[in-house]
Amino acid sequence: MGSLEGKAALITGGSRGIGAAVAFKLAALGARVAVTYQNTKPDNGFAIQADSEDPEAVVAAVEETAAEFGRLDILVNNAAVFQVGPLEDLGQEEFDRTMAVNVRAPFLASRAAARHMREGGRIISIGSNVAVHSPFPGFALYSASKTALIGMTKGLARELAPRGITANIVNPGPIDTDLNPADGPMADTIRGLTALGRFGQPEEIAEVVAALAGDAGTYVTGASINADGGFTA
Repeated sequence: MGSLEGKAALITGGSRGIGAAVAFKLAALGARVAVTYQNTKPDNGFAIQADSEDPEAVVAAVEETAAEFGRLDILVNNAAVFQVGPLEDLGQEEFDRTMAVNVRAPFLASRAAARHMREGGRIISIGSNVAVHSPFPGFALYSASKTALIGMTKGLARELAPRGITANIVNPGPIDTDLNPADGPMADTIRGLTALGRFGQPEEIAEVVAALAGDAGTYVTGASINADGGFTA
C-alpha cells in the first residue's frame, strides 16, 4: 500500500465509525491527520469542531488543516446525515439538511481542498451501497444524496486530472457501527442481502480508502468502488 509519510489529510466526520477508522489507518501509514467533529471530540489527533450543515465551517476546516500542516494532500468526505423514512414524512427541512451535509459540504470541501493540493492530491468521498441498489422503502432522500456524490466525483476527476489530482468514491455496504449495528433488529435481513453473509467492519472500508490515498491509487480516478460484501452483486 505504501507509506503516507509527509502527507496531510483531512477526514470529515472523523470522530467515530468509518471516519475514525480511516483517520487511524492513514495516521498509521504516516500521514498527519485532522478530523472534523460536531459533538464528540476524539481523544487523539488534530480535531476541528465543524457542523457540515454550515458552509462557512466546512471551508474553514479545510483552511485550518492546511494552515496547521502547511499543506493538504488527502481529503476524505465522510460526514453525512442518515435521514430515512416514508416519503410523506420527509419534507423540505429534511431534504435541505440532507443535501447540505451529504452533497453541498463535500462539494465545498473539495473545492477548498483542491486549491491547496499539489500533484498527487486525493479526494475520496464515502458514498453508500443504496446509491446503487435500494432494497427497502424509505431510502429515496438518502439514496438521492449519495447518488449525487457519484456524479460529483466523476466531474471532479475530469476537472482535476490535468493537475494530477484524483477523485474517487467508496460505497460501503452494511458496516457494523453504532448507527447500523450488526446485532440490530434488521441485522439478519441485511446480512442476507450480502453475498458474503455478514456486516463489514469500519477498518475494511479504511483499507480501501488507504489504497486510494496511496501508491495503489495513482491510476484510479472517477471510480465508484462498491465495498459492500456483494450487496450490489
